[in-house]
Amino acid sequence: MSTTADSSFRHDVKVIGLVALAHSLSHFFQLALPPLFPLLKAEFGVSYAALGVLVGVFYVSSGITQFGAGFAVDRIGARPVLLSGMALLAGGCIIAGLAPGIGWLYPIVALMGVGNGVFHPADFAILNANVAPRRLGPAYSTHGVGGNLGWALAPIVSYTLGEAFGWRVALAATGVGGLAFAAVLATQRATLDCRHVAGGMRHTLAGSLPLFRQLPILMCFAYFCIYTIGSIGLQTFAPSVLNAAFAVPLTVGATVLSALLLGSTAGIVAGGVFATRTDRHDRIASAGLLAGAVLVVIIATWPPARTALLPLFALTGFAIGATGPSRDLIVRGATPPGAAGRVYGFVYSGLDLGGLVGPIWFGFMLDHGAAREVLFAVAGCFLLAIGTVLQVRRATGSHSVSAAH
Repeated sequence: MSTTADSSFRHDVKVIGLVALAHSLSHFFQLALPPLFPLLKAEFGVSYAALGVLVGVFYVSSGITQFGAGFAVDRIGARPVLLSGMALLAGGCIIAGLAPGIGWLYPIVALMGVGNGVFHPADFAILNANVAPRRLGPAYSTHGVGGNLGWALAPIVSYTLGEAFGWRVALAATGVGGLAFAAVLATQRATLDCRHVAGGMRHTLAGSLPLFRQLPILMCFAYFCIYTIGSIGLQTFAPSVLNAAFAVPLTVGATVLSALLLGSTAGIVAGGVFATRTDRHDRIASAGLLAGAVLVVIIATWPPARTALLPLFALTGFAIGATGPSRDLIVRGATPPGAAGRVYGFVYSGLDLGGLVGPIWFGFMLDHGAAREVLFAVAGCFLLAIGTVLQVRRATGSHSVSAAH
């Protein structure tokens, strides 16, 4: 390996590592508060429904911000936007630990949602601008794995600290940790600045509407919304569905959920390898979604023995997780030059919309005794998402996409 190539490799690894850590921390903060709900309920004497609204407020705020953050990324660059988001998440977590009553938590959580909304447009703008194209598959894979690890660690760390020291100390400690990492990121200007940001351009909503109306961009938005409805529904209600439909104990259901998430993490890693071996990312995404849909239908129509649930859900997680890096490369292929922030902000706001709609829809189905039907609906979402992937391929192949300012 030449000196230049070696230097390029080290630089890319550093960029990927920092962005993945930032993404991991954003996912960590998404689940920092929910594990503490029993402690909040005991102190404030409120219902779980009132606490659940906190989650809804967070994601509504995040989704709205994600769209707007894309404009900020394209205008001023991704690094300052990323640092601002990290500061809002961590600082909001510290302030939440000082809340004198439940009512104070709603605006604080909304502020944290604003911080969370910047990560996807900022992360992908940094990766696309600073990482060699041949390493983008592994970069997106590492980014996805970082997010999953953040989700996995948050309940353990947050609940353990809460049980030992109280929920206020738990939130303060995690917030301080987030601010410390933000300080580290602030020293990495040369590494994280986007080299090809169209700085100074006056990107406006009105001027960008033609960009958002282009079929490939709309199909990417639809993909994230439909896919997330299915995946978040499975993650949120798998234990409840298995218990209601097949009398699987909730403890077993929780283990099955862990298998799903671990399988998804392994799938993201494999998907990064797959994505480097072909430019037909639509085929990888479609194959993974189809396999996931088939596996979910098998679980719904042929209730397996409990010992088979773990491998079936692990395979399901692997199949849908493997689509992640190819999915992100599909979005990159549909993104015009100078519009990465706006495009990623717009299409990833579909993720927040799906995260809001999915739990409500599937929760309604469960309340009305349609537990097994939830699994069929999840499979249907995965199949519909295949259609959006294929439409992106056809649309980007039929005409070039131009940036709108």
